[in-house]
Amino acid sequence: MNNEDIVALLELSVKLLELHDENEFKIKNLGFAVRALDKTTEDLLNKSVAQLATLPSVGKSIAGKIDEIRQTGTTQELTELLARTPEGVLDMLNIKGIGPKKVRTIWQELNITDTRELLLACENGEVAKLKGFGDKIQNTIKESILYAQSNTGKLRMEKGEELAQVLFDELEKHFEQVSIVGDVRRKNEIVETIQLVVGHDKPWEVQKLINSLPTLQQDEKVSSPFAWRGHFEGKAIDIEVLICSPAQFVNQVFIYSASPKHLASQNILKTVQKQVFDSEEAIYSSVNIPYIIPEMREGNFEFDWVQKHQNDELITWDGLKGILHNHSTYSDGKHSLKEMADYCRELGFEYLGIADHSKTASYAKGLSEERVYEQHAEIDKLNQAYSLMTDRPFKILKGIESDILGDGSLDYPDDVLKSFDYIVASIHQNLKMTEEKAMSRIIGAIENPYTTILGHPTGRLLLSRAGYPVDYKKMIDACAANNVIIEINASPYRLDLDWRWIQYALEKDVKLSINPDAHEKDGYFDMHYGVAVARKGGLTKEMTFNALNLQEIETYLKK
Repeated sequence: MNNEDIVALLELSVKLLELHDENEFKIKNLGFAVRALDKTTEDLLNKSVAQLATLPSVGKSIAGKIDEIRQTGTTQELTELLARTPEGVLDMLNIKGIGPKKVRTIWQELNITDTRELLLACENGEVAKLKGFGDKIQNTIKESILYAQSNTGKLRMEKGEELAQVLFDELEKHFEQVSIVGDVRRKNEIVETIQLVVGHDKPWEVQKLINSLPTLQQDEKVSSPFAWRGHFEGKAIDIEVLICSPAQFVNQVFIYSASPKHLASQNILKTVQKQVFDSEEAIYSSVNIPYIIPEMREGNFEFDWVQKHQNDELITWDGLKGILHNHSTYSDGKHSLKEMADYCRELGFEYLGIADHSKTASYAKGLSEERVYEQHAEIDKLNQAYSLMTDRPFKILKGIESDILGDGSLDYPDDVLKSFDYIVASIHQNLKMTEEKAMSRIIGAIENPYTTILGHPTGRLLLSRAGYPVDYKKMIDACAANNVIIEINASPYRLDLDWRWIQYALEKDVKLSINPDAHEKDGYFDMHYGVAVARKGGLTKEMTFNALNLQEIETYLKK
C-alpha cells in the first residue's frame, strides 16, 4: 500500500457518501482532505496519527480513517457504504460527464443498477426526461458508456508493460529463452493482448509452471499444448504465452513482434517460415533490409525510413538534454520549484522548463499576473545559485502552460506573455467541440506570436476520453508556417501527438518536444513512454526540440 492507494480509498468514500446523500459537511471536509492528500509529498504510511492530523485539511477524524486503512486496508464506513451499493452502480460512478448525485437520480428514479440498463435507457430517451439532465447529458452518458465498452480488456502502455514484466520475471526463473512480444514490445500506446514467447523442448513443463502461478487463470477452451491463454486474476486483458522449440525461438519472437502488414511486406514472413535464424538482424539481412527496431514494425513507413536513416539517429532518453512542460506547487504540482529543479539537475539534464498552469485554470491554482512575477523572481534567484555551480551548466527556463480560450487567444495580455522564455499553449476546458470549432481555437493559438509549443494537441486521455476532433494536416501545416513546435505529451494517459502523425510533421520540418507534463519529480520518468512512441513514429534526435543543449535552446528561444 502507498499514498496513492490511501487517497483512492478516501476518494471512493467521498463518491459513495455523495451517492447515498450523506451529511454534506462531512462530504466537503473529506473532499478537501482528498485533494490536499493527492498533492502531498508526505509519507502517509509512516507518520503517526498525530502527525497526520496536522497535515493540511486532514484533522483528527480523517487521520483516524487513514490509520484504519493502513491497518485493515479499508474503513468500516467504506465497507458499510459498499455493502449498500450495487456493483453496477459502482461502475456507473466511473462514467465521464456525470457525478454521484446524477448517478443517484438514475438509480433511484429509473431503478437502473448497471451500465447496460443505463445505455438502453439513453437509447430510449428515458434519461433525458429526468430533472436536470436533458438531451446533452444523455448523449454524453451514452458516448461515455460506448467508449468504455469499446476499450474493455485493453490497457495503457505502462499498465501492459507492468503486467508483462511480472509474468516475464516468473518465467525467466525457470526457462532460458523468454521474450516479451506483441503490443508491449512494439510499444503500442494501447495493449490489447499481453504476449510472451518461451523456447523450451517440453511444452507441458511450461504449461505446468504457468498453471502453478496463483495470480493466473487459464482459459482451457482457447488454450492448446503450444499456447497457454488466460488472464491475470481480476484483470480482463488477454494473456498469451506461446511455446516453441529452442531452435525456433528467434523466428517466433520475430513473428510475434511485428504486425501482419509488416510481415507481409518484402517476403519477410515467407523467408522466416523457410529458414531458422539465430538473430532478428539476420532475418532482415536475408531479405536485404537494414534492421528495423521492434517499435517501428507496423507496415507503415518503416521500410522507406530505414533506407534513408540509421537507427542510431532515433531519439533516446540519453539524447534528451532538458525537461519541458512541468508543474510545481505554484499551480497543481506536488513539489516545489526548487525540488523540481534540483531533481532535474540530479538526473543529469541541463535545463528545466517550468510551465505551471495559467490564470484561467483556477481549478489547478493557475497563476495570476502577480504570481507569475513572484515565480520569475524565485527562478532568477535559483538560477543565480545554479550559475555558481561550475561542474556543469543548469538553468530553469521561465515557461507557462497558457490556456487556449474559446476564441483561440491565450489568457494573458502581451506584456505578460513576453515575460516568459517560452509558452506551451493547451486546451483544457470546453472540450466538447466540432472539428471546425476545435481547429479555430488551435489555429488561433498557433498563430499567436508568443506560442512556442502546442501542448497535448487533441486533449485525449487514452481509454478514457477520445479527445476533440482535429484536422491533423491543417494543424501541422499551421505549426510549420508559424514555427511552432508540437508536443508529444509523454504521460501514458495521453501520448499526444499520436505517433502516426510524426512523419508528416517531420516532412513539414516541424520539430517535436517530448514533454512529461510532470506534476511531481517522478513524473519526469514518463518521458520513457514519450521516447518509445517517438521512436515508433521515427523521430530523430535532430528534430527533437528538447534534444537541444542549454546554449542551443536559449539561442532558439531568444530568436
